[in-house]
Amino acid sequence: MQSLLRLSKGIDGFNEKIGWIADWMVLLSCSVSALNAAVRYAFNYSSNSYLEIQWYMFGAMVFLGASYTLKMNEHVRVDIIYSSISDRARLWVDLFGFIVFMLPITAFLAWMSWPLFWIAFKTGEMSSNAGGLMTWPAKILIPLGFALLTIQGVSELIKRIAALRGEYELEAKYEKPLQ
Repeated sequence: MQSLLRLSKGIDGFNEKIGWIADWMVLLSCSVSALNAAVRYAFNYSSNSYLEIQWYMFGAMVFLGASYTLKMNEHVRVDIIYSSISDRARLWVDLFGFIVFMLPITAFLAWMSWPLFWIAFKTGEMSSNAGGLMTWPAKILIPLGFALLTIQGVSELIKRIAALRGEYELEAKYEKPLQ
């Protein structure tokens, strides 16, 4: 179990670095948006590439940030059930959810979305908008994001199994959403 926990720690560290990239995409996207507005109003010039790069960065925020969100235990769950059970029961619910739902689905989506990227990459697919960008940089985010989410799911699974065995101290607190 200790070697699996070391693997989990490595996955967590890797996804923290990826989460840092996703964080910076927020600032970069806002900067490009502001620059686009300034150029449009100051020089009466605009380009679809400015809009598309913002979309690409938003995709990076979502797809690269999802695995870090899971690592930080900030993902969406069924609050009605989760809030009324014990910490140990939450570990069992998480274990069941990871094995039955999350891991099979994210692995499947990573696998199924790879051809979408590969075809765009091989053909040099471009946006249909005038002045648009290549599409493959945006499309690689889909299989990459789901692959990162899958490996973070494996890390979370390892930690929950270790916590149930009493070999790992997992923060299992539940905070009800403020809304």
